[in-house]
Amino acid sequence: MESLYILLLIVLFLYLNQQFVQLKKSIADQRDNLLQLQKTLLINEQGRPPVATVLTPDAPVRPVSPQGSPVVPPPVSVPDPVAHPTINPAPVVPKEVEPVLSIATPEPLKAVKPNLLDDSLLDPPAFAAPTPSWFRRFLAENPDLEKFIGENLINKIGIAILVAGIGYFVRYAIAQEWIGEMGRVLIGVAAGGGLLAIAHRMRQRFAAFSSVLVAGGLSVLYFTIAIAFSDYEIFSQTAAFLLMVVITGFAVALSIAYNRVELAVMSLIGGFATPFMVSSGQGNYIVLFTYILILDVGMLVLSSFKKWPLVHGVAYGLTVLLFGSWLATDVLDNVPSATSPTPPYIGAFVFGSLFYSLFAAMNLFDRLRHDTRFSALDVSLFMSNTAFYYGAGMGVLAAVDEGSWQGPFTLALAVINFGYAALLRRRHPTDTTLFYLLIGLVITFASLTIPVQLNGNFITMFWALEAVLLLWLSQRSGLRLVATASVIVLGLMGISLLMDWTALYNTAATPPLPIIINRAFITSAVSVAGIAAYYRLLSQQAAPVSVYIGEWSIPSYRRFVGYVAVLVGYLAGIVELDYQLLIAYGYDANRVILLGTYNLLVAAAFLYLSLRSAGNQRLWGAVLFSLVILFIYLFNTGPAVLDLLDSYYQGLISSRSAFLFHYVNLLAVGIVLALLFRAKERLAPAVPLLEKLWPWFLVSTVVSVSSMALFANAIAFTFSSAEIARSTARQLAVQLRFDALIEQTNKVGLPIVWGICAFAFMYAGLVRRNRTYRVLSLSLFAITLLKLFIYDIQGISEGGRILAFISLGALLLVISFMYQRIKRLLAADEAAV
Repeated sequence: MESLYILLLIVLFLYLNQQFVQLKKSIADQRDNLLQLQKTLLINEQGRPPVATVLTPDAPVRPVSPQGSPVVPPPVSVPDPVAHPTINPAPVVPKEVEPVLSIATPEPLKAVKPNLLDDSLLDPPAFAAPTPSWFRRFLAENPDLEKFIGENLINKIGIAILVAGIGYFVRYAIAQEWIGEMGRVLIGVAAGGGLLAIAHRMRQRFAAFSSVLVAGGLSVLYFTIAIAFSDYEIFSQTAAFLLMVVITGFAVALSIAYNRVELAVMSLIGGFATPFMVSSGQGNYIVLFTYILILDVGMLVLSSFKKWPLVHGVAYGLTVLLFGSWLATDVLDNVPSATSPTPPYIGAFVFGSLFYSLFAAMNLFDRLRHDTRFSALDVSLFMSNTAFYYGAGMGVLAAVDEGSWQGPFTLALAVINFGYAALLRRRHPTDTTLFYLLIGLVITFASLTIPVQLNGNFITMFWALEAVLLLWLSQRSGLRLVATASVIVLGLMGISLLMDWTALYNTAATPPLPIIINRAFITSAVSVAGIAAYYRLLSQQAAPVSVYIGEWSIPSYRRFVGYVAVLVGYLAGIVELDYQLLIAYGYDANRVILLGTYNLLVAAAFLYLSLRSAGNQRLWGAVLFSLVILFIYLFNTGPAVLDLLDSYYQGLISSRSAFLFHYVNLLAVGIVLALLFRAKERLAPAVPLLEKLWPWFLVSTVVSVSSMALFANAIAFTFSSAEIARSTARQLAVQLRFDALIEQTNKVGLPIVWGICAFAFMYAGLVRRNRTYRVLSLSLFAITLLKLFIYDIQGISEGGRILAFISLGALLLVISFMYQRIKRLLAADEAAV
């Protein structure tokens, strides 16, 4: 009860605080109105400002003397105005009004009267307003930030903190055994009901705040029933489920009564969470998906009649997430065995078909009922619904009768989409976007019926060739719909290729695939060749390609296809190499180093070819790809060399053959850095920031790579083959010597390498007169000296200490000399200028 009192006090405080804010705002508004009224009275007391006389087209033109000067009329007396009894009681003396405007034109004006009432002559030219940023839009929608924070943000944060506070208080009370199990449940129900009651009282004047309170109250009720079932076992599973269904129905009723879409979304989320809150671990998918189907029907009908598309989208997303996760874990990945039964393939296909039919029918029903055009969101939901259903159906039917039903299933989808297209054409002939997409789906599914009955990689190769054929036919026939179908088929080919890589490159399969001459790599090669031929055909394309809900210009689409061809070619090589390395070495460091070699060589080749091209767009892509590869090298490939040596000398692996490729990697890193320098020189005029970032990137990369190379070579040239551990007892001794050598290299060799790097960058900064290089060099020197005197000097050998001190001292002297020389050169240059 104490928590209930605290809860009610908090809510009462929030309510009174809201009333106080409103009262304070009203007083401030009245004060502003009084100030404005005082200003108006003061202006009236001082008199109105003089009004300039404007010459109108009907005004008489003053005569002009023969000499060209205007004839000034005699002064005109103005009669006394009527004195205002309060504002201007004094009599006004008659004044002589001078002529306001004279025209010194030798010729009289022509009798042309422009229509000054024409608004088009006064309107300024219209310019397209720039699209405001999200921050400016936020400020425009919420001009009063104090109001936004006080009425919108604080209440949401407050209800979250309030619910958390209640939870912590109840938890503490439970720990102290102040409240029994039934009392805890009653407190939760009372707290949730109290929030709902207060929200109902505040629904008229504070709608937003009321909605937040309703959401909090419903959350408290949901979690209270769930805890009463799972932890205290007060309710049975059926009773808890029915109570949560009642809460969900009550939330739906509140959303309708209050006309608040956020309450409908809240009730929908609660409805989907209900089965999991009352789950006992023994799931019955038939009951679960029947309940979800009924919930979806109710929410979609509500969304249609209340015109709440958000509810439709949330229901669709939650259904896909729930059904898809169950399908992936309990059906597709569940291999039948003696201990586990056969997965429910038929049940999964039936419920998948019901969900697909429901969302497709409601999507069409909404638009046809309201007689509105399909928006981008509607088309996205419809197309993704078809794609998810086809993927799920193909996955399930692949395990039924050895996939013999996959072809008829594909043909059935073609017939269904043709029926959708015919209905849409008859009921909504003006909306051609979805109609053409449906016809494209019909063509795609119909053309896939035969190859789907084939096995494995033949589907991917067929799609690669079909995409080229469809584009060629569209160019010869002029049918743009066929070109759209080629785009869809090309996308399906990419999805199928990913599935083939997953299925064919399976290391558990026996016998293993031969090198290069295997089904997987041949499929990849045919796919790359198909994309390349498609890219070449696009050079002969004139009309833009219709995709999705708009048109894609040929230059940008051709550029996109080119990037896809490069990406597929790169992935084809790396998945083949990864498979062969797994067969040869397993998951040891040899595989990581060789994969890094492939990545670095591809990055260098991509950069080199991009530098030879004219445009900068391809160069930007090559630069970003190379930066990603260098990042992978610094954090994965480079450290793998030490892991390789450690595992080899401890006898955990039998070969360190990839160590020689370590030098290839170092050379490839140098080439990539050199090519990146050339790319920077080319891109810097458009992006000056590159000049400032380049020294930082170069110094950090060179220092990191040099340090890793030092450790690897120190280990490789110190250990011998005779020191390889041949037994478990020997492994400990090898590990201790390995760690000692790493520490010695860290204390002796690393300061020398860092000093050499600092010297090199100081030299570069002096020669190129780049202050950033010099600052980074000095910073690296400072870090080296700090490391030397704080860490390295402890436990270092006498010879290593002498070598480190002498090397760094000599480098510092050379740097000092170079600084003196550069100062003189700079002073001479300044004097010459």
